[in-house]
Amino acid sequence: MLDIKYIRENSTLVKKAAENKLIKVDIDRLLEVDTILRDKNQKLDLLREERNKLSSSIPSLKDDEKKSTIEHVRKIKDEITTLENEVLPLKEEYDSLMYQVPSVPFDEVPIGKTDEDNVEIKTVGEIPTFNFEIKDHVDLAESLDLIDIPRGVKVAGSRSYYLKNEAVLLEMALCRYVLDKLMKKGFVPMTVPTLVKEAPMYGTSYFPGGRDQAYAVTEDNLYLVGTSEVSLVSYHSGETFENIEDLPKMYCGYSTCYRREAGTYGKDTRGLYRVHQFTKIEQVIICEADYDKQYELHNFLLNNAEEIMQDLKIPYRVVKVCTGDMGIGQVRKHDIEAWMPSRNKYSETHSCSSFNDFQSRRSNIKYKDKDGNTKYCFTLNNTAIASPRILIPLLELNQNEDGSVNIPEVLVPYMNGMTKIEKKNK
Repeated sequence: MLDIKYIRENSTLVKKAAENKLIKVDIDRLLEVDTILRDKNQKLDLLREERNKLSSSIPSLKDDEKKSTIEHVRKIKDEITTLENEVLPLKEEYDSLMYQVPSVPFDEVPIGKTDEDNVEIKTVGEIPTFNFEIKDHVDLAESLDLIDIPRGVKVAGSRSYYLKNEAVLLEMALCRYVLDKLMKKGFVPMTVPTLVKEAPMYGTSYFPGGRDQAYAVTEDNLYLVGTSEVSLVSYHSGETFENIEDLPKMYCGYSTCYRREAGTYGKDTRGLYRVHQFTKIEQVIICEADYDKQYELHNFLLNNAEEIMQDLKIPYRVVKVCTGDMGIGQVRKHDIEAWMPSRNKYSETHSCSSFNDFQSRRSNIKYKDKDGNTKYCFTLNNTAIASPRILIPLLELNQNEDGSVNIPEVLVPYMNGMTKIEKKNK
């Protein structure tokens, strides 16, 4: 959420940001409602002040003066009630519009509409060639008895799956390896609530715009998160860090995640690329409102993910994400895309984002600077690992002609020394 004062003073800039992010919001109406609300609230303050002053004087008054003052107070109360009734729907409209206003991306962010307009920064690793006909991850995993998609669909519907045998161990190995790596860098590991109230979804800017992507438990007014970012940022909602030395807070959240994948009918239907349920470790940082520090931490988060890809020996590229492919709150974003042979292209596995104080204003997360001034924090996040999507390149890139799959060296200790997944005897 942006500061309304900033919107008033930079309305043209905010309108352009909304246009570039493909977000429809009526900034002119917001400013109109803001003006009306300020006027009515000012009148309310004056009326309440007058009411309180007159009410406190009544005990000392006598006879007719007392009666006339009581009558006057009654009329003021009626005026206050009328104004409060006028303010209520205006405040609801104001809040609704404010939640739709996007952050203003940094100047470095490329202007574009879709991921096709993202700008490649670099590629890392050699794209391998095979001297045999390779299998995609589905055929490969089924031949090794690692996944069962038909029964997943039978039990839970489309985009569902079972992981089996070594695939389960591989996913766990990946997660434990990543947790160990991040803990050495100072991250606090956490498991988090994956069913959350509506407020955290608004606070992290997944609502209102992303409501169609969330699974809702309507009876309890709870929602399944699509990332532990929601729970990790909200961990400090409504709090003020009394000492700037308490920052930054660095968390890595391990959780199951859920996405409805609304609007993707017929897209990426084969295999494990786009599924409803997945396991992810998310990096989240809450820091002071310092742009240079945020820039440094953004690169730190991005580098962590790159190190993971390099450790796994997965070729990848880094792209600078364009305005139309960014979320409502992001001011700077990079994606990491792994090379996936079956797709014959790089495909997204990580997203690294900076938000300025967009999430902390919504979530009311503050700190006191060295001079004792209270400010809103900055927040950042990036994927550390997400499965089963990462299993696609992991299986396809490490396959052998006999149908076996090599375990990346860095994961062998987490696989009890197993170096290869081989076909099982019937």
